[in-house]
This record gives sequence, structure tokens and C-alpha cells, in this order.
Amino acid sequence: MTVNVGVIGAGMIGADHIRRLTTVVSGARVRAVTDIDAARAAAVADSVGARALPGDTEVIGAGDVDAVLVASWGAAHAESVLAAVAAGKPVFCEKPLATTAEDCLRIVDAEQRHGRRLVQVGFMRRYDPGYREMKRVIDAGDIGTPLMVHCAHRNATVPESYHSAMAAHDTAIHEIDAVRWLLSDEIVSAQVLTPRRTAHRFEHLQDPQIMLFETAGGARVDVEVFVNCQYGYDIQCEAVGETGTVRLPDPAQPAVRTAGRSATPVLQDWKERFTVAYDVEIQEWVDSVAAGAAGGPGSWDGYAAAMISDATVEALRSGRIVGTGIKARPDFYA
Repeated sequence: MTVNVGVIGAGMIGADHIRRLTTVVSGARVRAVTDIDAARAAAVADSVGARALPGDTEVIGAGDVDAVLVASWGAAHAESVLAAVAAGKPVFCEKPLATTAEDCLRIVDAEQRHGRRLVQVGFMRRYDPGYREMKRVIDAGDIGTPLMVHCAHRNATVPESYHSAMAAHDTAIHEIDAVRWLLSDEIVSAQVLTPRRTAHRFEHLQDPQIMLFETAGGARVDVEVFVNCQYGYDIQCEAVGETGTVRLPDPAQPAVRTAGRSATPVLQDWKERFTVAYDVEIQEWVDSVAAGAAGGPGSWDGYAAAMISDATVEALRSGRIVGTGIKARPDFYA
């Protein structure tokens, strides 16, 4: 079966997913594309033999579109996802599922009323080979009960438009989801410590930040977010258990020996670091659509991540430990 996909948003990530669906993923075809920039939508659609449509309503309602991929700007996600659910069409939504927890809950409620899972959220860390091996080790009990998780998320630089709350909402959101998934445990509180600020930042930005989380089971998690580290894009994660540890491997890079030194290069951007994860993520989404069975992180995970990141921003602003206030998970998402 070929899954015919309509894509909403043809910017950087949307265009990359269209390329992926066309040249990397098997069992899929892009049929329709829309973007707020009509000329861009037309150019991208034409490049893959699809047609450009005026808006998300037309893409979702198209008779030859089986499933929808949402890659527009975050504030537009909720309405597109809700429309896809109302149409009974599976939808892959890049993070965030919505920009407010309230809108995430609207999607959760709509999906439950529909009676079957239709939504997958683009938390691609779950598809990275290193993270998947960490998950296997933890689930197998090879390190005993997890006690602590140490994470770091470093970017070389960020633009002036990046502000302090984005450290939680846009950056650490990936660690938040990955930790929930790795530990099969919910985050119940957040705290933020603010070290001395780097000189390599814009004046309005608190950078770095150290985020401290506690899970319902009592595990402690620390996440260093440092978005002006200067040297590259560096993702680290280590889980410490009662009998051992498991650490995320660095991406394989050649070791160069010259002039009395041995060195390995550091990747410079997220696209290069997680290319394989994105490929696997979209392939598995297409496969699940073809099989009629939803998989991967869903609406509930999008809601929980929104609640936790909101609590983290409140903790940054108040200096307090803030409860995440996540509702009890419905059996529908068990």
C-alpha cells in the first residue's frame, strides 16, 4: 500500500520531510503541499510531482490524501491537527503539538472522542539508534533501577530572537520527552538553576540554565542547556542505575592524528546529528499508517511535554520548585 501524504508547511523542516518522503522513505507519496508562502509551496510541490493547495483545510479534505504531515509554525499546529482528527486522517505533527497545554488537551479530547489514536508527535530522539539502545538496556534491567539521569543540550550559537523561555519550550523539550520515555516515568516537578551567564549571549538571555526534574518514581534528572557553547552541537545523556550506568554514544566521527594531536570533529547542527532518527521516524510513521495502527509518541506525550516545559519556565521566573500538574493518564493512552 502506498500512503498518500498531504504536507502542511513547506519551510525548512517541511521541505526536508517532503524530500525524505520522496527519496528516502518507502511506501509513501506526497500528493499535496500548502504553505503560508504560496510561491514556496508551489515550487516544493512541483519538485516532487505534487500539487500546491491554498491551505490546510484543502489539504486535509483532499480525497487523495490518506494522511497529513504538519510542519507549519507552532502556533498553527493545533487547528491543523484538530481538523485532521475530525476528518479521521492520521497526522504526524512536528513538535510542539500545540503552543499551549490547553490546546494539547483539546487534541487529546478530540482523539478520544474519535475512538482511535491518529496523532504522532515529532519527538525524533526516540528513533535515534543510541537512544534506542539506552532504552533497551534500561528496560532489560541491565543497570538496575534508574536513580539519576544527566543530560546536556548544547548549541554553538542561537539568534537574537531566542529568549530564555525557549530553553525549555524549544530546546530541553527533547530531553523532557526522551527522559519520560527512557524511564517510563512521569516528571512531577521542575526547578531551574542559573549559573553565571556566558559572555557569548545577547543581554536578554539567561544562558546557560540547569534544569532539575523529579519523576513520580523518585528519579532525579538534570539537564544542562547551553545554547552559546561556541564549539558545536553536543547532545549528552547518561542514566545511572543501582548496578550500572548507560551513556548515549557520541556520533561516529573519524579520529585525525596530525601535528602531535589526535582529534575528532564535533557536529555543528541538529539536522546532521539526527538525520538517521528523522529517517526512521517518518518511515515508521508511514508503516503505522499503512497498517492502520498508531505508534510512537502521541497526543498525550505532546500534552505532558507542554505541561512540563511550562512548569520549567515558571520555575525559571520564580526561582521556586514548580509542580508540573499533569493530569492522570487516560486508559486510552496506556
